[in-house]
Amino acid sequence: MKGRSFFIAGIIQGSISDGVHCQDYRTLVKDILTEHVEGARVYCPFENHPDSLNYDDEKARRVFFDHITMVTESDCLVAFVPQASMGTAVEMYAAREAGRPVITISPLENNWTVKFLSDMILAGMDEFGEFAASGGLAAFVEEFYRRER
Repeated sequence: MKGRSFFIAGIIQGSISDGVHCQDYRTLVKDILTEHVEGARVYCPFENHPDSLNYDDEKARRVFFDHITMVTESDCLVAFVPQASMGTAVEMYAAREAGRPVITISPLENNWTVKFLSDMILAGMDEFGEFAASGGLAAFVEEFYRRER
């Protein structure tokens, strides 16, 4: 699988009104993808907009909707959902509607958003890393697009 594009979705603000959750998972996801998927191009919204909570409404709205468009144009969405995340849910829905595979890293396998918008659910980061290292992630995405044709 050469040159596939990945969008990292995941909890940023969640239910915190004036701060963000730890974003260390984004580096892990990006490192796993670039190490185990040949030619992977990875977009991380937080990496590109670390100060987004301070954006004025106009800029924030533009970034929000630009990211949704980017999700629909990416080859695969990898969503990190350790707890409910409204923005991630929107991105998962957009990916699904655009016919893009959604791989979700989450212990919330019975949450309807996670359950019904994911093509694959992995319980945690270790499982995601092992799946990618085995070649399973690359094979899964390629098989997804072979089936779609």
